[in-house]
Amino acid sequence: MIDGVGIDVVDIARFAEALERTSGLKERLFTISEQAKPIHSLAARFAAKEALAKALSAGKGLPWHDAEVINLESGKPAFLFRGEIADLVDGAAVHLSLSHDAGIASAFVIVER
Repeated sequence: MIDGVGIDVVDIARFAEALERTSGLKERLFTISEQAKPIHSLAARFAAKEALAKALSAGKGLPWHDAEVINLESGKPAFLFRGEIADLVDGAAVHLSLSHDAGIASAFVIVER
């Protein structure tokens, strides 16, 4: 049964400007391994975390580092959960799709219980 759905889109250039303008933002939003990714990938990962918060109905937000976006051996994106978010999704299947094209990054998340 689908428990939640979330989608988010990010303007990549605007996101890059925000990271440059706000000291420490990159470190606050992303784990060390995520920080090494190119800007289009960071924008998609930010969209993924926002989409996850929507799918979980987390109005107050969630700890950014508790949901790391990784790539499986196949290249498919997935979440690696820790802490508070791991507790929230315990027993759920979380599906993630990312895309980036034409200056826009997007993410779609489905939470299934």
